[in-house]
This record gives sequence, C-alpha cells and structure tokens, in this order.
Amino acid sequence: MATNGTRTRPKALSAREQRAWDRYRRMQGLLASQLNRQLMQETGLSDADYGILSALLKAPEHRLRGLALRCEVQWEKSRLSHHLGRMQARGLVAREDCVEDSRGAVFRLTEAGRAAVEGAADDRVAAVRTYLLDLLTPDQLDALAEISDAVLARLADDDAHRRAVAELARGA
Repeated sequence: MATNGTRTRPKALSAREQRAWDRYRRMQGLLASQLNRQLMQETGLSDADYGILSALLKAPEHRLRGLALRCEVQWEKSRLSHHLGRMQARGLVAREDCVEDSRGAVFRLTEAGRAAVEGAADDRVAAVRTYLLDLLTPDQLDALAEISDAVLARLADDDAHRRAVAELARGA
C-alpha cells in the first residue's frame, strides 16, 4: 500500500479474515481443479478450451479478432497463441486473416468446435450445480453474486488493473 511515495505496512488480517481468505483460496483452487478434471473426463475439453469456445460461440458470426479474444479470456498473448495453435490442430478453431488489419488475425469457431462446446454445456452446468450452486441457499447465492460484484468493481477501478488491461490491448 503506497502513501506519498512511501510504503506503509497493511493492517494484518484478523483471525476471522485469515480463515475466510484461506477457505476462499482452498475452495477456489479445488473447485477449479474439480470442474476442469470432470469436464476433461466427460468431454475431452479442458476448462481453457471451453472458455475459448464459449467466447467464440457468443461472438457475432462465431468470430473474434485475436485481441478481442485475449480480452475476453484475460490471457496473455503468448499463452493464447499457443493454446489456439493446439485447438487449431484439433480442428476446434480456425485462424483467418483479418480484412481490416493485415497484421491481425480472426479466430473462428469450426463446426467441430461448435459441436464440442454445445455438447459439453450440459456437463458443465451439471458440474457447476453439483459442486457449487445446489449447495447454496437462495440467500447464499445472492451473497455470492454480491461479493463477486464488489470484487469485480474494485478490480475494474484499480489503476494497476487498468494499466494491465491497457498493456494487454497494446500486445505487451
């Protein structure tokens, strides 16, 4: 935490805060791992594949420029490029030249990619229900949404986050 160019020590976490933070981190890691493992076992798609395919499925004409796809999945250029290359080799996406900018590329959902993501959708919903949503009361579900909104709003307002997004947009 910076104050007038000097660094001040943040307030230590209380026992209650530490417990909440530790439980959140453990839950987030285990939940992400379980959802990825189950998706892979049932559909052959990784969570990363599913995220990219879902973004392309929602896009107009099932196409996105590389930069727009990077912003959608919030990945670095190198990671996305390598992953798209693997997905292209599997026939899930196709790379096309960008008409508006000869330096850019457009990624398109193939029929195989569309079939894969649509076929995985029910399995994904079932897993999200099993491991998260069906465990919560309606009040807890509302609280989860409110917590998520508060954290996302803070991240959107953070100067460092804005700089990182701008660097991603510039291809840094």
